[in-house]
Amino acid sequence: MITRYFENISFAWPWILWLLLLVPMLAWWYWKRSPGKRATVIISTNSAFERGSRGWKARLSRLPFVFRLLSLVFIIMALARPQTKFDEEQVKGEGVDIIICIDVSGSMLAQDFTPNRLEAAKEVAANFVDSRKTDRLGVVIFSGESFTLCPLTTDKAVLKSQIYSIQSGLLEDGTAIGSGLATSSDRLRTSESKSKVVILLTDGENNGGQIPPVTAKEIAKKLGIRVYTIGVGSEGFASIPVQGSDGRVSMQREKVNIDEKLLTEIATETGGKYFRAADNEGLARVYSEIDQLEKSTVEVTAIHRFTERFLPLVLAAGFFLFLEWVLRLTLFKKFP
Repeated sequence: MITRYFENISFAWPWILWLLLLVPMLAWWYWKRSPGKRATVIISTNSAFERGSRGWKARLSRLPFVFRLLSLVFIIMALARPQTKFDEEQVKGEGVDIIICIDVSGSMLAQDFTPNRLEAAKEVAANFVDSRKTDRLGVVIFSGESFTLCPLTTDKAVLKSQIYSIQSGLLEDGTAIGSGLATSSDRLRTSESKSKVVILLTDGENNGGQIPPVTAKEIAKKLGIRVYTIGVGSEGFASIPVQGSDGRVSMQREKVNIDEKLLTEIATETGGKYFRAADNEGLARVYSEIDQLEKSTVEVTAIHRFTERFLPLVLAAGFFLFLEWVLRLTLFKKFP
């Protein structure tokens, strides 16, 4: 119980605890002046009998002084103002509304990333979600068509669960960059945030969809959306799993074709930036840079509350003083 009491205790006036040095000094003084330490002359042959007759009462004669010392210890500790501290943080800020737009076409299974481009994209996107404490985020996926996987939300657990559930083959195959950007922009159309962002990740060239990339870019510009574009893929060729007509999957090397000109144009004209990621580490660095570029305005106010905890010490001091008083009026009462 005593250990639990002092576990979270701090003292507002710790310098008062130096007074505890008085306790061993008083004990030493009491011991030096106790009758047992004085020189005595034995003049009676019955001295042995008299010493034995003192019995248990003589052995307990120092208890009142011990109780007084204990009460002094607790009084000194109470005067030092023992407290428990409660820390609270109030977070206020203006977040950014962000849509993460991920290409889920078949080529995203290329293994120039570990274990492949899609899994690497999912991992860094989930880590990015964790780093955006006060923002609303959503997820759009696209291949030959686009789909809103998760609308804007502050529920990071739900968002990450949706990201990890992404698989290639959920949509018609292809690379509809324009459709993916248009759907992402539509998700931000009603946003009242001062900062609206789309992070569009793809590994190919636009070859499908009903909305041309140029049209989607103009929609984003009109809505005041900054678009960060990411081209993922190594230089040259990459191994991609391909399923044959017999159902067997074989690895096939295909040339990496990223429309960097288009992605740069979309990013530049909307106030964003184009990035190229050739491996897992490069992709992580891209998201880290975007995280630095899109800072939320956050104000953290720390509140420290203190609760005085001197009462148990005062009660303990009173208890030992009471015991001393009882002993002096009963067992050790001196008669005139």
